[in-house]
Amino acid sequence: MKSVKFLVSLLFTLGIFYGLNTKFGDIPPMGKFLSPNQGFWKNEVTESDVAKETLEISGLKSPVTVHYDESLIPHVFAQNDEDLYRAQGYITAQHRLWQLEFQTFASGGRLSEIVGEAAIEYDRGQRRKGMGFGADNALKEMMKHPEEVKLLEAYRDGINAYIESLSVGEIPVEYKILDYKPEPWTTKKTALLLMYMTDMLAGRDVDLENTNFVKLFGQETFDLLFPNFYADQDPVIPQERDWSSFDLETVEKPDVDFPSDFIKETMDKPNPHNGSNNWAIAPSKSVSGNPILANDPHLQLNLPSIWYVMQLTTPEKNTFGATLPGAMGIIIGFNQNIAWGVTNATRDVKDWYKIEFQDENRKAYKYDNEWKATTEVIEEIKVRGKSTVYDTVTYTHYGPVTYDHTHKGNGEKVGYAMKWTGHLPNNNQQTFLDLNKAKNYDEYAAALKHFTAPAQNFVFASREGDIALWIQGELANKWPEQGKFLMDGSDSRYEWQSFIPQHQNAYVKNPERGFVSSANQHPTDEKYPYYVYDDGYETYRNRVINNFFRSKEKFDIQDFKDLQANNFNLKAAELIPTMLDNMDRSSLTANEEQMLSTIEDWDFNNNIDAEGASIWEKWWDNLYRMTWDELYNLDVAINRPSDYQTIWLLKNQPNHPWFDRKETPEIETAKDLYFQSFRDAVQDLTVWQSRTGKSLKWVDYKGTFVGHLLQALPAFSRFNLPIGGNSGIVNATSENHGPSWRMIVELGNEPNALGIYPGGQSGNPGSKFYDNMIDRWAAGEYIPLFFMKSADQASDRIIFSQNLSPAK
Repeated sequence: MKSVKFLVSLLFTLGIFYGLNTKFGDIPPMGKFLSPNQGFWKNEVTESDVAKETLEISGLKSPVTVHYDESLIPHVFAQNDEDLYRAQGYITAQHRLWQLEFQTFASGGRLSEIVGEAAIEYDRGQRRKGMGFGADNALKEMMKHPEEVKLLEAYRDGINAYIESLSVGEIPVEYKILDYKPEPWTTKKTALLLMYMTDMLAGRDVDLENTNFVKLFGQETFDLLFPNFYADQDPVIPQERDWSSFDLETVEKPDVDFPSDFIKETMDKPNPHNGSNNWAIAPSKSVSGNPILANDPHLQLNLPSIWYVMQLTTPEKNTFGATLPGAMGIIIGFNQNIAWGVTNATRDVKDWYKIEFQDENRKAYKYDNEWKATTEVIEEIKVRGKSTVYDTVTYTHYGPVTYDHTHKGNGEKVGYAMKWTGHLPNNNQQTFLDLNKAKNYDEYAAALKHFTAPAQNFVFASREGDIALWIQGELANKWPEQGKFLMDGSDSRYEWQSFIPQHQNAYVKNPERGFVSSANQHPTDEKYPYYVYDDGYETYRNRVINNFFRSKEKFDIQDFKDLQANNFNLKAAELIPTMLDNMDRSSLTANEEQMLSTIEDWDFNNNIDAEGASIWEKWWDNLYRMTWDELYNLDVAINRPSDYQTIWLLKNQPNHPWFDRKETPEIETAKDLYFQSFRDAVQDLTVWQSRTGKSLKWVDYKGTFVGHLLQALPAFSRFNLPIGGNSGIVNATSENHGPSWRMIVELGNEPNALGIYPGGQSGNPGSKFYDNMIDRWAAGEYIPLFFMKSADQASDRIIFSQNLSPAK
């Protein structure tokens, strides 16, 4: 009997031991997670968030001094570039290791290794987009430059030095929750990180959706609803810009017809609101007589933040700004002489080609009446807790066949291949290394020549007084409508014939109006001689910004702060008067009358207390869906018209057949839709209030939050932030998207710079520096950026110093 009790006790103990040390689904091994020696308790942090004052790092040539200010921003002073970027790698990993690695797993299609079979389709999609293919091509180009290779390897070794220094208990808490460990960093991971950003900012192609639309509704309707240029436009490059000096290399449109396939499903696209604002004013428009520059990139709001702020200094350069964890140098920032920033240029850089295979084996495809050999890449997708998944991706000379009979395709002998400038050999990293040390306009312009994709609007200002804006990228020189629809991959006439010469990309230097700006709108007006197309041009923020700088003669830093926090809703202002003029009030209920009065009294500013903003948002959502009811619940992928063109049609053709709702026997006009969508909005908002118990104030209805990269971790997120704005507004803060880094720089004898982002420098949720800037960001406040001139500069802003020395 004692033997039986002992056996039962032993089995029970072994069962507990197994259970505490085994991961079940999303639940981490609780024994490891709760262990006092290696569990999450070890992720409590010291006041400084920096483990040791003195560290030995293998590979350093000379000592490196790092001062941390009160925001935990590191100010790094090295004697040479190799030591600088080795230190940058180490310090970045010290605060953002899990994020650093997780983003490259996401980029390369490796999330299944961490989270299991739930990520298989995502990983297949990343590999079928050729993310690894593009990273390999970029890395090959970078490897042609020995000096850059040394820096890449130094950055890599710095990250790995930190990884190697970690005990099990010191590993970031996300590794413990997901029960895995960091692996060594590689130079390819830096390339994958840059590809991740390239895809995020250039992945909203709609060629296949446009093809479906034309087949369903005809070319004439498509041209009406998706024009190349909008009626109201205020392009990036001022309309008075003269292009006559360009020696054009345009291409003629061949006599071809686009394929008319139906594509039922397309892959998920990046957030359509990924974009940014930037602007700069010349000394002539500045109160101080100094040029001022601002930038605020609009991305998903995450913790840890996409940005990590640093000062990077050697005897040859001193630069400050936002870095991307995983890439070298400052991405958006300034030095003693210049400042620069970027916005998404919103350019169609990804085209699709219909591939006709010779047979089911897909070993060859038709090209100019011959059969051209394909290349097959077998992707090995390791899946946590499951068998490895193998996916064969076929490559053509265009690029990967993303859609085929195994992945959202239409037939075994047909596929759709992607041609993307993101796959071209490139050295985007060099652009930022060169900008970090640039001293003037010529050096800024030279740095941009390395940049291939995604297309970006690089704004510039210098202490010398120059301002400029280049729309930079390696951009295909297309014939009209090339790339707007699916193209025939068997016909060489659909090929990209050349690229726009880099010096003929659209740009402007020192315009007469005294300012430059971009907000993802159309780059130029119709006079620019090259064909330019994208479906997603912004139509409201840009006009508010440009009108602001036309509103008076002189501006200062406070004006720049006010503009970045501007909540004016131009879209609402352009439609609501028409809606109100067409409202029949005779049958409105008391509740409906009250909400309509609230709209009438609203000043079109999406401030946190504005109830009108909430009513408008729901009214507009309902109106848009009613207008395009024919374009919902289709069995094919489709693209719907922009808000701008919808409003243009409502105001200019209110009796257009598109306003007739198919579900009703009556024939509706725009006036009918205004009324019914308003009534539905009132009902929806009343139900929402009853369900949530919240007010109709915009802050409550919008519910802005900054979520942890693992959205299943609400304890590591911040919710219900008191901030106004919305997409389409200069303060482009929507529910979980918006200004991810706000920066203002005035270039005088010394840079005067401000910055803020919705997060904190530490990636550790246990640190006070994890989310310490969020409340100030939401309130529209800034942190003065402490631009140190030397390592021995005394200041009470320094809270901790760290000395990195060569390992003995």
